[in-house]
Amino acid sequence: MNLNYSNLKLGIIGGGQLGKMLLQVTSRYNINSKILDPNNDSPCKNLCNEFFLGDLMDHDAVYEFGKKCDLVTYEIEHVNTKALEKLESEGIDIFPRPSTLKIIQDKSMQKKFFIENNIPTAKYRFFKSISDFLEFSKNNDINFPCIWKKTKFGYDGYGVKKINSLNEITDLPDSEFIIEDYVPFKKELATTVVRNKSGQIEIFPMVEMIFNSNSNQVEYVLCPAQIDKEVVEKAKGVALNLADAFENVGLLTVEMFMTKDNQILVNEVAPRPHNSAHYSIEACISSQFDQHIRSILNLPLGCSKPNSYAIMVNLVGEEGQTGSVSYSGIEKAMQNNNVSIHIYGKSKTKPNRKMGHVTVLDTNLENGLEVAKSIKKTITIKSK
Repeated sequence: MNLNYSNLKLGIIGGGQLGKMLLQVTSRYNINSKILDPNNDSPCKNLCNEFFLGDLMDHDAVYEFGKKCDLVTYEIEHVNTKALEKLESEGIDIFPRPSTLKIIQDKSMQKKFFIENNIPTAKYRFFKSISDFLEFSKNNDINFPCIWKKTKFGYDGYGVKKINSLNEITDLPDSEFIIEDYVPFKKELATTVVRNKSGQIEIFPMVEMIFNSNSNQVEYVLCPAQIDKEVVEKAKGVALNLADAFENVGLLTVEMFMTKDNQILVNEVAPRPHNSAHYSIEACISSQFDQHIRSILNLPLGCSKPNSYAIMVNLVGEEGQTGSVSYSGIEKAMQNNNVSIHIYGKSKTKPNRKMGHVTVLDTNLENGLEVAKSIKKTITIKSK
């Protein structure tokens, strides 16, 4: 594909840390980049060619932004899909496609899509409201514990909760939600599939995610996952089938449960760069961000193989700290070998907000994890 990169106007909807890392790739390729974000202090504001302030759920803001671009992608799911559909109908390329995003935005539609395409997943039921759920429970048994999920606008562990009794339901927001069967699992896994318009596919290593039990956020990502090869192949097969079902162009991250009997169940998917593949910047020949830009431009994909063991640790705002951000311990953390520190450039911190991440490379996974845990204690993120 012959492209004049200097003339190509690429629009990225969302200007957070994922947009910032995409811009590091567009800069290398000399692509004209435009960012739309609701935050005037966006980490991307001073890195892109043009910055536009606007609500990502506002139809007109998204539509008018897209009209200024030759190609549009996004780094967040919370985008007005009607505007994207209108842009697509008028000849603007949108990748991943609005039809994919529309399904993924709604967890009920997402689960329905899994089932219709024979993707293994936990059983679920949709409810319009808490009263709808309570009415159902009068005549039907509810298996506790179960998992409550808001159908829309959940992120980073928000909008998801383990429910142990009927009484806990009434304390939750009264909006549409699904109830999933609780899955007793051994490990939570993830991988990212990348596909370009020509159909070339690459798949990143299977990783293992370790969650913080208090915030329900990913705290560490281990690459590769410490599981049997046959389970890896099974999980990769599920992820590839799912990407094929979506006919996805761009990245598709697939989060999965590995059950106690080594079965694979898909939890959720994300059609964008994802926290679980941040390690790829240092550990893989081609990072997820490089692969995403290549795929949406229909360029040959790079190699997604890792060069060593990698451990990614999320840096989040500390409890009780809200306001202008202050970091400490970065210099001490830099004294470790094979450590790469990424600070996202967000001006405000709040409890559990993702403010950065660190990737540790090591020839020994256990040693690398110990370094990552040490860095987690060393770098503190507080308000001034």
